[in-house]
Amino acid sequence: MDAADMGPDLAQVLITEEQIAQRLDEMAARIDADYEGRDLLLVGVLKGAVYVMADLSRRLHRSAPMDWMAVSSYGSGTKSSGVVRILKDLDTDLTGRHVLIVEDIIDSGLTLSWLVGNLSSRGAASVEIAALLRKPEAAKVEVDVKYVGFDIPTEFVVGYGLDYAEEYRNLSFIGTLRPEVYGG
Repeated sequence: MDAADMGPDLAQVLITEEQIAQRLDEMAARIDADYEGRDLLLVGVLKGAVYVMADLSRRLHRSAPMDWMAVSSYGSGTKSSGVVRILKDLDTDLTGRHVLIVEDIIDSGLTLSWLVGNLSSRGAASVEIAALLRKPEAAKVEVDVKYVGFDIPTEFVVGYGLDYAEEYRNLSFIGTLRPEVYGG
């Protein structure tokens, strides 16, 4: 799916497919260097991180086992409730493993902060974060993110795993929707 397929729903392309690819190359090179000789496990957060996890892991020059979690902190709307629920837990024992959480986007940081604490308590040797996108102005808690693709403004974005009502995840770029589409 590309920009033309979105018709009038697209407000603008914020980050192109080429920019994403270049930044993931850079992130993978740093991860390779930082985790040399370590037992690395990639943990993706469903559903949004699927594209980032797939593309980032293929750029690594090492074996990169992966596992997936699904967590939710959203109540009935689009605001975080602050209560996190595990919808799908890991299948892998984290004891002694170096865990790299792979995220599509960091907004408030509330869920991610909880997730870091949860995974650390399971005996991981270390827990770090790699995120394609971060919205610094939206942060409600301080979360140490080791690898950041792009800092973006607090706009509603879709594509490359990010959705609006399960639509637009499969865009090859990050874009913004016209406010009329989502009632913003």
